[in-house]
Amino acid sequence: EPFFTTKGVGKGTGLGLSMVHGMAEQLGGRLALDSRLGKGTTVEIWLPAAGSAAAAEPVQLPVEPKAEVELTARPLTVLAVDDDALVLMNTTALLEDLGHRVIEASSAREALALLEGDDAVDLLITDHAMPQMTGAQLIAEVGQRWPKLPVILATGYADLPAGAGVGVLRLNKPFWQADLEKAVAAAMVRRATAAAA
Repeated sequence: EPFFTTKGVGKGTGLGLSMVHGMAEQLGGRLALDSRLGKGTTVEIWLPAAGSAAAAEPVQLPVEPKAEVELTARPLTVLAVDDDALVLMNTTALLEDLGHRVIEASSAREALALLEGDDAVDLLITDHAMPQMTGAQLIAEVGQRWPKLPVILATGYADLPAGAGVGVLRLNKPFWQADLEKAVAAAMVRRATAAAA
């Protein structure tokens, strides 16, 4: 089901446990929660141990079918915007792991200031629910001032206000690195198509 949060703007995304759960599963482990009234909550992260025999043998990962869009070949300069420091750090790490250079902004206003000072940004990835200026408002401003800059709206909200992010690529939180990689590739294909038109 689409992720949604009951937290107010600027109060966090509610993605903490989802990120930990996803990380544990990605590593072949699991997250276990045990909560008892009056006694507290125990959180356990179980991860597989790699013995010397396991380390010596290469792991065969399942081959996924080829994506519909070609994945980006060249490194990009990506402006990542999120008011949640943990989510921003995770997005940055995923992008850097894909070979991209990342500029971080913790608000839409900071992102606009960075765009004014750096014309080498290839892509903007922004959260939606941020205080003072939402991701949708940032996208509208960027569309007026830098119309050729491709944008990805990364959000945990199932529904956005009417007109918000119309025609913008959307990446649902929480996302895997493969989802992020496909969204980046799709954004760059859109930019190339628009430039050729």
